Amino acid sequence: MLKKFLLLMLMLMFATGCGTKTEKFVIGVDDEFPPMCFHDEQGELVGFDVDLARETARRMGVEFEFRPIDWNNKREELTAGNIDMIWNGLDITDERKEYMLFSKPYMNDRQILLVHAGNPQVIHAAGDLAGKVVGTQAGSSSETYINDIPRFKDSFAAFKTYRNFKDAFADLERGDVDALICNEITARYEMTRNRGKMELIEATIGPICEVGIAFRKDNTALRDRVQKAFDSMVADGTAKKISEQWFQADLIKRKR
Repeated sequence: MLKKFLLLMLMLMFATGCGTKTEKFVIGVDDEFPPMCFHDEQGELVGFDVDLARETARRMGVEFEFRPIDWNNKREELTAGNIDMIWNGLDITDERKEYMLFSKPYMNDRQILLVHAGNPQVIHAAGDLAGKVVGTQAGSSSETYINDIPRFKDSFAAFKTYRNFKDAFADLERGDVDALICNEITARYEMTRNRGKMELIEATIGPICEVGIAFRKDNTALRDRVQKAFDSMVADGTAKKISEQWFQADLIKRKR
């Protein structure tokens, strides 16, 4: 009887263990992209998109793993199946739609200029970038926009791209670059952290973009599951609260 009892207990433990296995999906991120995704002083991964994603995972009853990737290789990471989605302040563009399946846009963003404090190069508009050293993040929509307009790019003294904006901001502070083309959300957050070191120029570079979550082209099932959970966050005000915690404003798009 004892042997039968122990065998039954082992079978129940095995069955219970199998039944509670949590479904997991991998999110590709640039983990040096504040305020969307970055490490705090304790080394914990935090950010606006991180909070949105974690709440979405909770509502879906799944686990999201955040995996840092080279932003310039995001296409290869996604199409190769190394990651299941990209949720990291990603602009929706026609070029990316060719190999990515997007969620509904959940916020707007635009590309603006950051210069050294005091604006020593006297840069106030896109036309003032002629003869200047200009930088942006590699693989960003800003880089695509610049590369698509050769005459604009050729007017620069040099065009530098960076693996992440952390390195770009450091170059700007040192004076190794005259201006950075940067998404407004990141720029304004950086300004609050480094007051007096750089200056934001209210000049829109390229079109205003919409931000979305990207999936592999054939993965409509995952896209729809994530969208359903995210929509519930918008409907009950949770997404708004997360936005207000990070930006002191509700930046969530509703007419999507």
